[in-house]
Amino acid sequence: MDDDSLGKPLMLEFRNLTLGYDLHPAVHHLNLVIDDGSLVALVGPNGAGKSTLLKGIMGQLKPLDGSILHPSVSRNEIAYLPQQSQVDRAFPITVEELVSLGAWKQTGAFGRLRMRHKSRVTEALAKLGLSGFEKRMISSLSGGQMQRVLFARLLLQEARLILLDEPFTGVDSKTTQDLLVQIGEWHRQGKTIVAVLHELDQVRRYFPLTLLLSRQPIAYGSTNEVLSPENLEKARQLNEAFDENAEFCSYV
Repeated sequence: MDDDSLGKPLMLEFRNLTLGYDLHPAVHHLNLVIDDGSLVALVGPNGAGKSTLLKGIMGQLKPLDGSILHPSVSRNEIAYLPQQSQVDRAFPITVEELVSLGAWKQTGAFGRLRMRHKSRVTEALAKLGLSGFEKRMISSLSGGQMQRVLFARLLLQEARLILLDEPFTGVDSKTTQDLLVQIGEWHRQGKTIVAVLHELDQVRRYFPLTLLLSRQPIAYGSTNEVLSPENLEKARQLNEAFDENAEFCSYV
């Protein structure tokens, strides 16, 4: 942790956190603090527990041990963008309807959209380059268009903590650049963003902080320091050596 972080409000704290499935750990013994307003890349080998960690933060996965604290935000102030493969593109819903779901905090789960909410939907779509797409069915969208729609929905949520799971996978380069601009704008607004990413050059260019994970924390801090050849090799070796059927072990 650098000196600049001292005194900043706490956004996330992981205390000896172990997450897993059927008592088999996917992430274990994570002790870490993320300050409010941080822009963090979450990187590591495939199967290293990155998506599992986001699900734990969202409360979709209960810890096997330890805890996840987010004292500065309530649950409805956290927004989560899953991987595109987890989104049902066949569901019969229009772009406008999907984006409007981001306003649920203001309207309630079954509330009616008022004019101001509809105006915000229009503004969000325009901001993401989707004006005129309101009545399109999401099944007709390209991968890049769909990701823009999902980012527009995030805009309506007005969350303080934003979790992004592989936001650029299967997305064209122009859309990737536009979404990076939006992430940068959120960061300047003081929001906290944690994004699962794979392109290390992209991480080095746009994300000042990185958590390198390989079932267990390898390093967290300044991106240039975390993504050292030594740390990356350690992450690779640990991931290759990990036993998928290992039993849960309590930290002593």
